[in-house]
Amino acid sequence: MDLQAELWAQATRAPDLQTLLMRSLKSISGRVSFARLAILRYVPGDEKVELIADTEGADGSGPLSRRAWTALSRAAGKGVCVRQTFGSLNRRVSGILGVGRSDAAALLAVLHDSSNGFGVALVALARDGAALGERHLTIANSLLGPMGAAVDLHAQFQELTELRRSAEADRQSLLTRLGRSSLNDEVVGAETGLKPAMDRVEQVARADLPVLLLGETGSGKEVLARRIHERSARGEKPFIRVNCGAIAPELVDSELFGHERGSFTGATDMRRGWFEQADGGSLFLDEVGELPLSVQVRLLRVLQDGQVMRVGGERPAAVDVRIIAATNQDLHAMVDDGRFREDLWYRLAVFPIRIPPLRERREDIAALATHFAQKAARRFGLNVPAPSEEDVLLLQGYHWPGNARELQSVMDRAVILGNGRGLEVAVSLGTEPRGRTSAAVEVTRGTDEIVSEDRIATLDDITRRHIERALKVCKGRVGGTQGAAQVLGINPHTLRGRMRKLGIRWSGYRKAEPAA
Repeated sequence: MDLQAELWAQATRAPDLQTLLMRSLKSISGRVSFARLAILRYVPGDEKVELIADTEGADGSGPLSRRAWTALSRAAGKGVCVRQTFGSLNRRVSGILGVGRSDAAALLAVLHDSSNGFGVALVALARDGAALGERHLTIANSLLGPMGAAVDLHAQFQELTELRRSAEADRQSLLTRLGRSSLNDEVVGAETGLKPAMDRVEQVARADLPVLLLGETGSGKEVLARRIHERSARGEKPFIRVNCGAIAPELVDSELFGHERGSFTGATDMRRGWFEQADGGSLFLDEVGELPLSVQVRLLRVLQDGQVMRVGGERPAAVDVRIIAATNQDLHAMVDDGRFREDLWYRLAVFPIRIPPLRERREDIAALATHFAQKAARRFGLNVPAPSEEDVLLLQGYHWPGNARELQSVMDRAVILGNGRGLEVAVSLGTEPRGRTSAAVEVTRGTDEIVSEDRIATLDDITRRHIERALKVCKGRVGGTQGAAQVLGINPHTLRGRMRKLGIRWSGYRKAEPAA
């Protein structure tokens, strides 16, 4: 292998610049008598030169003006010796390399000199102060290509490393705000109350079939949907969640299937819909029963053909998406009522999984309460103990119409009210008001009126009365601080979708302003 090919091979294989210089020095040692190779980087903003790689493992830096760097760059093009031509610059280079002035006979060749002044140079010291001739210059020039490429790769690697550190810092900050230790949701109760559902999750995860998750609001449908995705062959691909009940009917087509530029008023750019964004991965259609019949037709076509047509588009786009749907409604009854297409029901319900409500798995309440308390403590920056035995008994005695999501809201309040001293579970749950009654506690109490041992209301009745109670306490406010959505622990868009479905009007709960 000739020298040039050998140097390029080293540049692509060396793990760092230091190793590359050592290997390069060894390769050229039989041809010329260089004693040392070093790479200097000029930083224009600081007006200094720093040593970033050296065969002797030294490090250092020194001041250098832009004018001096320009002079060195021009000298490098002519292949001159720093010691022989630039006395003052020789002192600076000698100081950076840590050698005597008489030893700094150096051939300097510029590897990179950008328009913004940033520069990188290769310095080669002759052995024992020997004179540098044409042979040295030829060998130095052969180093320029591979060395320059290696320096560029080194700079890119440093930039990527910095970006990775920044991304990791952002990730940790996000996890702290969410009160989580990892991005993967922990499935509490996977070996106890949720075990039958989790067994079915494991069975279907790698089968790549549509899955229909059936369960009440707040029972953990999204957690199981993510687990199905993570356990599947699509686990490294996108997981897109769509709340079908939170999308305005006139925007559903655009959100799901995308639109072309100019297809309707306000469509200033082309937009890829959720199906295209989830291509190769999984699309989680939460509250799928809320989709209008017209959209159900298009959804069925996508499931059959694997193609989507953007609003205003002329050509279909192929997509490879696994559908995981979820609902808290009786889709089979909706089919009988004509509110849900029968053919779409058959497509979605290939592998149904029922998620039991929290009141049917009370053995999980202690673990869930501890889990939510720890999440809240991380999020709020507080130190709190695990729920006591008395706390657990109180929690297990409640009926939990809002399921695990309601339990999380209760534990959040318990942590905040405890203010780092402990957990105020009784106050948060509403069994011990202690002269203070929050909006959330009032809503919790109101639910007791419609669920008792001698009367079991329908799920819609419970939901309607629960929402109405929240609206009454919050004076008709849906979103924002102390709004009904915050009190109920759900997204405001989700709450508005439920209110539309149940025919609840928030305006009726707004108190009239007193006349001026």
